[in-house]
Amino acid sequence: MDLIGERWSMPLIRELLLGPRRFGDLKTSLNGISANVLTQRLEGLEAAGVLVRRRLPPPASVQVYELTPWGYEAAPIFQALGRWAVRSPRHDPMRPFSPVSLMLSLRTMLTAGATGDLKARIQLEMGGEPYFWIRKKGEVMIGRGEIDDPDLILRGSPSQIAGYVYAGAPLSSIEFAGDANLAARLPSLFPLPEKAQPTAA
Repeated sequence: MDLIGERWSMPLIRELLLGPRRFGDLKTSLNGISANVLTQRLEGLEAAGVLVRRRLPPPASVQVYELTPWGYEAAPIFQALGRWAVRSPRHDPMRPFSPVSLMLSLRTMLTAGATGDLKARIQLEMGGEPYFWIRKKGEVMIGRGEIDDPDLILRGSPSQIAGYVYAGAPLSSIEFAGDANLAARLPSLFPLPEKAQPTAA
């Protein structure tokens, strides 16, 4: 907690788990953070060895922030926290969150028993940026970018897609193209754990 316990540090690491991001991208994803606080958190995590700054080669030639190999090792921590957090009685699966949060959730909440030998290539378009979810040979891969020949394309905000997958919203609440059977099956693939029950004193 001395390394990542300050406010915004963990959401910042989360947003970098799918690869390098520019300062402006991070500020947009972390709704409510000020530029000064973001700068401080980036500097602190860089000093701790969790992330590095680097400049992309031409033609981009922009500065980005990226997790170090050690920083990427935090991914299982976020998966465990995600499964723990959704058991909160106050958890709202439709609350606003970032595209990266949704992608990490779709990796964390997948239930192996429901998927069987499922093979799927899903393209998600959120906020004008493409993301992908691929299951092949029992393994799930997620990331940013376009993929060839997706079985299914989903379009909408992260909250709209989460509302369909997790909260019982109708399929008509999002845009989709491709395999309608796969689209209809998605909610059954990502069941949320049961809510925690408080014990009597």
